[in-house]
Amino acid sequence: MTPSPSLLDRARARIPGGVNSPVRAFRGVGGEPFFVRSAAGCRITDTDGRELIDFVGTWGPAILGHAARPVIDAVREVALQGTSFGIPNPLEVEMAELLCDWVPSLEKVRMVNSGTEATMSCVRLARGFTGRDLVVKFEGCYHGHVDSLLVQAGSGALTHGRPDSAGVPAALADLTISLPFNDPDAVRAVFASEGARIAAVLLEPVPANAGLYFPEPGFLETLRDLCTQYGALLVFDEVMTGFRVARGGVQELAGVMPDLTALGKVIGGGLPVGAFGGRAEIMDQLSPDGPVYQAGTLSGNPLAMAAGLAQLRELDRIDGWARLETLGATLETLVRSTLSDLGLPLTFHRIGSMFCLFFTEGKIRSLAEAKRSDRDRFARFFHHCLRGGVYLAPSQFETGFLSTAHTPEDLEETARVMHEALRAAF
Repeated sequence: MTPSPSLLDRARARIPGGVNSPVRAFRGVGGEPFFVRSAAGCRITDTDGRELIDFVGTWGPAILGHAARPVIDAVREVALQGTSFGIPNPLEVEMAELLCDWVPSLEKVRMVNSGTEATMSCVRLARGFTGRDLVVKFEGCYHGHVDSLLVQAGSGALTHGRPDSAGVPAALADLTISLPFNDPDAVRAVFASEGARIAAVLLEPVPANAGLYFPEPGFLETLRDLCTQYGALLVFDEVMTGFRVARGGVQELAGVMPDLTALGKVIGGGLPVGAFGGRAEIMDQLSPDGPVYQAGTLSGNPLAMAAGLAQLRELDRIDGWARLETLGATLETLVRSTLSDLGLPLTFHRIGSMFCLFFTEGKIRSLAEAKRSDRDRFARFFHHCLRGGVYLAPSQFETGFLSTAHTPEDLEETARVMHEALRAAF
């Protein structure tokens, strides 16, 4: 009797690579991906019934954990009234008001359906507002699969060893200047030579798609000053850090105000969502008031708005950021203790509920330094953790996420598994 094809075989027959987003294919660690049947709290259950402590959290949105009751209840209630209208609904107004109240730089905001749409729209709006064409980005910062931004990108492109993409015309790539992160002199030099042509400087203020590393003191301030001096727009991609590192994102912590901000992930409660916003005079250039066109059939749909509002309000109610900081500090202490016990000089980074263990020693401040990591050892570590019941991101160049559903006991169990995995990897 011929055995039935596996779920992965069926997927590969009809879906490129068997996955709908490249990093899920496990190419960065080897082996084959698994399929999830259900998730609750900080745990996921695969189609074989195996339960795992999850530190991917659907790549960031599950900040309350999976199937959080306030989110599920909100979606259920709204779904009974209709899933999408293509007409304005009250929930999108509530979301816009909340975002502008919480994020320091936002005066007006528009909803979209993904982080990619948000960054793409920021670039178009910046070019329309300034009348300029050039965009400055930074190596290792990933801003979605926008043609002009897939230049020295991070995330899945970096995981697969191709930080650029076929199908991107050279003419578009030529309008993007990619610089090393944390190199203010390089930015000054570019502005000195091309300042009159630069529409925007776009970056993840805390890069989280080439691992996780941080801006050096004064770097964000330098970008702000140069953009102001030359009339360019400063654009923060806070799709990952927004509502993760603080109520108002990195810009709240750093005290640096961008002109435009891209958001996503947490604001949708696990449903497809994105948003971008900034100063009113810039946002008013969008159609129908201005000449910059942007549209979306499902933008601001009631399901995503209800889920996001429920999640954000619950975070605020329970002082979720303080809880996440406590959990993050606990995990950091456990990981650093494990590294010390084993005598491994690896580099661990954390900000709030986001973390990354680099399989190299020394400072990590840029893509070039992140790429020193030993990917083979990381792959062995990853698979040992997986066998031990802990699911981390399947790439050295991704970030881990905690949720308010993780408990100290979950973190103790994770530290025990990681200890065994590190011993096996080395």
